[in-house]
Amino acid sequence: MLDTDARPGDDFVDALEHDAQDSDWELVLRESHHRMKNTLTLLGVSLRRDFLRRKSEDLSVAVDRFERRVVAFGRLYNLLSSDAEVMTVSAGEFFGAVCRALSEAVLEPAGIRCEAAVESGVLPAPQCHRLGLMLTELVTNAAKHAFPNKSGGLIRIEVCNREGRWSCTVTDNGTGATEPLRGTGGRILQGLARSIRARVHAEGGRAGTRVTIVMPASR
Repeated sequence: MLDTDARPGDDFVDALEHDAQDSDWELVLRESHHRMKNTLTLLGVSLRRDFLRRKSEDLSVAVDRFERRVVAFGRLYNLLSSDAEVMTVSAGEFFGAVCRALSEAVLEPAGIRCEAAVESGVLPAPQCHRLGLMLTELVTNAAKHAFPNKSGGLIRIEVCNREGRWSCTVTDNGTGATEPLRGTGGRILQGLARSIRARVHAEGGRAGTRVTIVMPASR
């Protein structure tokens, strides 16, 4: 039976929306696999560092420390898992919790300090979670690559709202990346940015690397 209320082109629009959803899902899957790979790498590095540097330390103490990092990673992943029943998210609470989990799970074990400045406000849940995924990717990537044989590492995270236009900036004082958005992580970052109509600007130099994500103002 024909749908007499259907308009010409409805099937085409539905197909486009379906393709966009499929592409979106594939992007999330790729990001999840990439993030899990990074997590396992960082956990392996921190475990090896602990046991090489602290051979005389009580084994139970080292195990407890490692367990806390695993728990922090679990808390981070739980934060980044989108809840379909939640429409909006408190930006201050969400990004504050993400920064604390990243610091405990990724940065502190590597001897990297974290400074965070997060403004209050409310964001639609999909945009908030995607921005959180991008923030996590940037911080994890900096922890892995920005501080080879360099002490005094610092990563600064800023999330601010200017007239409804949200921006997130991740800055490190490590070895400046010549092409910060290259590789699998860079492609995932750009894909996530497109999915929320955001723009990404990156620059690297002797003083370190700075990446800023800007989302359009809410309508």
